[in-house]
Amino acid sequence: MTGPQDARGPKAVAKFLRPRSAAIVGISARPGSAGQVILQSLKTNKFAGEIHLVGRSPEPIDGRPVLRSAEELPEGVDLAIFTLPAGGVPDAVDQCVKRRVGSALIFAAGFAEIGDIEAQERVTRAARKGGLALVGPNCLGYTNNVDGMMLHMLFAREARRWTERSKPGVAFVGQSGGMLGHMQRATDARGIPISYVVTTGNEAGLDLADFTEFLVEDRATSVIALYSEQIRRPQEFLDAVRRARAVGKRVVLLHPGKSSKAKSAAQSHTGALVGDYGAMRTVVEAAGALVVNSLDEFVDVTELLVRFPDPPSKGPGIITASGAFVALTNDFAEEVGLEVPAIEPHTLKVFNEVLPAFGTYGNPLDTTAGVRTEALSVASKALIDDPNVGMLFISYPIAAPHTVEAFNKGFEASDKPVVMVALGDTFPMPPPVLEAVSRSRAVFSRSSDRAIRAIHLYTKYGRSLARQRRITEPQSFTGLPKLASGPQPEWLAKKVLAAAGIAVPEGELARSADEAVAVARRVGFPVAMKAQAAALSHKTEAGGVILDLGDEAAVRTGWDAMIKNIKRAAPGVRLDGTLIEKMSARGVELMVGAKRDPGWGPVLLLGLGGIWVEALGDVRLLPGDASGDEIVEALQNLRTAKLLSGFRGAPPVDVPAVARTAQAIGTLMLSCPEIREIDVNPLMVHAQGEGATALDALIVTG
Repeated sequence: MTGPQDARGPKAVAKFLRPRSAAIVGISARPGSAGQVILQSLKTNKFAGEIHLVGRSPEPIDGRPVLRSAEELPEGVDLAIFTLPAGGVPDAVDQCVKRRVGSALIFAAGFAEIGDIEAQERVTRAARKGGLALVGPNCLGYTNNVDGMMLHMLFAREARRWTERSKPGVAFVGQSGGMLGHMQRATDARGIPISYVVTTGNEAGLDLADFTEFLVEDRATSVIALYSEQIRRPQEFLDAVRRARAVGKRVVLLHPGKSSKAKSAAQSHTGALVGDYGAMRTVVEAAGALVVNSLDEFVDVTELLVRFPDPPSKGPGIITASGAFVALTNDFAEEVGLEVPAIEPHTLKVFNEVLPAFGTYGNPLDTTAGVRTEALSVASKALIDDPNVGMLFISYPIAAPHTVEAFNKGFEASDKPVVMVALGDTFPMPPPVLEAVSRSRAVFSRSSDRAIRAIHLYTKYGRSLARQRRITEPQSFTGLPKLASGPQPEWLAKKVLAAAGIAVPEGELARSADEAVAVARRVGFPVAMKAQAAALSHKTEAGGVILDLGDEAAVRTGWDAMIKNIKRAAPGVRLDGTLIEKMSARGVELMVGAKRDPGWGPVLLLGLGGIWVEALGDVRLLPGDASGDEIVEALQNLRTAKLLSGFRGAPPVDVPAVARTAQAIGTLMLSCPEIREIDVNPLMVHAQGEGATALDALIVTG
């Protein structure tokens, strides 16, 4: 019996991509129609299984009988290919379910993409209940080069066949047929082996998670390249990416939506700044995927990973023949964040021995004009063999094949990745040079800027893969107060933080002026006074914060003034009281927050505190289980990181204390699923060894 479990997962994908029998449902006798294109494709690619035709014509097509309905199909056909308009899809799904068809490919548009969500959901429910794995609707089909099949709406050409001798290649899976067509053409032009190209359309059935799970185990695939506009089952997708990482498969993701605003307004800075795309990217990268920003990066990084599946964690050694290019490369590398490592004295000694005496050598290496061909081999070998160098990047004015051959000889004994760029933009390359390039194991390009961006992403990915990520287990905290749903007042939020081991100022909630004075005496003057109510998220704007109250009289005067301020600014708000706290020592104000994304889970956010977090947008996102080292690295990558290491005579601050605070917030989010957001702003970071204190805090539950 078939059931819902048969409509998902790698087995369902295998039945779809590698069918042993197929039915074309909706075929027409008209030449050039969609059904005819699919039939011709099956014949062209010598499909070995049974082919069944379902259509209106009573006459045979191509010598094959035509059934009037999918209900007449033999039981257990692996794949039904619907060449039907949208209106005919629901009945065809019901009929295929009755005949226990394994999977169905739906080309037709006219469902969720035009707003008819209910029509698509009806089809999804019927198929899933009956164990029918759907792909589409609104897709263009797929190419399977492993078995030599092309079921594509627009083509009936022959697919390439993968053999046991073929190198594993890239599988493209995505929701846009046009986009994947572009990617296929680009990679074809570069000679990159392709195992599958699958367009998933609206994903009414099988989705990115299903195909990724299948490809993790596929021997013909080394790189899984995904284009997604919506990842529908985030946790299942993350599990598949983690499995890919564990077995050495590489996952590249292009996902639009970076510039869109968060779908809903947020109470805290964190919620507003993280956004849907930010949460997705942070968690997916932590799981083991490389997320790219553009089509160029998608193509370039995919090629690098197919050619060299193990990205280095160290930056490149760079060779050029221009001092100007050295300067430009240093600028551009710093702009994109590419590490250009210093090289060992032994390597410099080799340069000075074989290159012209008037040069000044380093990394990047300017070989200068007039260098001997043999010297290029020696210099490139010395650079790629340098222990500080993770790969080789050659950007050279290549005009003759002997230049390419010299470089090839230099790096032929190394297994480190190599990228070679022939400067000159689109100036035609002589055929002998192209032949020499084709014999090289280097990735070849005509754009140095594209190559540098790709190398930056590639080596950054290598560092990410080399990092051993810990698994944070939920904890049971003692002393946690009971929290109602919604935003919590600061005094209650700080009790939660204190229970998690986060330092908060000494203080207490006061419900009268006399209580405020008593608290101030106990903690010691000067004190801060802050109005407390769940509905008062932005106290400062309402006149609800008074600082540096130095004696009892100031506390009483401050109490009266604050009550008046709140009545005037927020007349409907009922105060819990005021929070009286000892004034904190000075330091650098940071912001540490966390948001629980409904699909992706907890995400941490770090940035400069106070009003600057929104004004500058200088923030870094991390997964909720980020390690202390990851948090310190993120802090060091802030544009304002100079403030942490001692700026204009100020002492360096306690960065490890920030990391401990952020880790504690992450653990709270992982351990308390009722907490949606935590916003500590500012976190006052004191001098080295003196810790960090949460001066203000907002927690939102739900």
